[in-house]
Amino acid sequence: MTGREVLVVEDEEAIAEAVRARLVSEGFSVRMVHDGPKAITAVAERRPDLVVLDLMLPGMDGLEVCREIQKDAWVPVLMLTARTEEADKVAGFAAGADDYLTKPFSLRELVVRVRAILRRMDRIRQAPATEPIQRFDLTVDPARRRVLRDGAEVTLTPLEFEILLTLARSPGVVFGRDELMDRVWGYRDYAGGRVVDSHVARIRRKLGDEAADPTYIRTVHGVGYAFVEGGGD
Repeated sequence: MTGREVLVVEDEEAIAEAVRARLVSEGFSVRMVHDGPKAITAVAERRPDLVVLDLMLPGMDGLEVCREIQKDAWVPVLMLTARTEEADKVAGFAAGADDYLTKPFSLRELVVRVRAILRRMDRIRQAPATEPIQRFDLTVDPARRRVLRDGAEVTLTPLEFEILLTLARSPGVVFGRDELMDRVWGYRDYAGGRVVDSHVARIRRKLGDEAADPTYIRTVHGVGYAFVEGGGD
């Protein structure tokens, strides 16, 4: 991963410099900006491999920045937040963030998360082209990273797409929350179960799959999730 470019967006200069120094020591090329508008400009100009983005920025918060930089093309985002409420983390994922770290954090943990995101990005880009998966009225197209329900496109974040693809490829197979964290995020953490639950809930809402008897994703209580069997190719 030597030479990968990381954009650090952090208004606290001491934190920004500490993050920059650690990433440079790990072989990354690092650029720093300290507010939202400059971050949007920097992403448009350079298309970095990853953005480390503070949630609480002056004038334009990190959620708005995240939405803006994802409009034209996917840019992986690691969000930094001083907020500990689950709702704030869920909002970050909904805006398109790939992962989050809660302040204060260790620089070692930050490097672990950065590397995990970049490995996932490489895996997605290098995955061999495969035929679309047809389940019921749902089409999941790995090559184009598109989801269609009854012919209409369903917009999912990259993480939501990865979760749905993992489940749809193996209908009937129950995936535990920790296993989904391993497969999709590339690691596990103490909050993994809640994070997975919130992503699956959003996928269901977008698919119109919130009924007591789900069409697509069923909950296996105390274990995890499985794609409903039947409706195959």
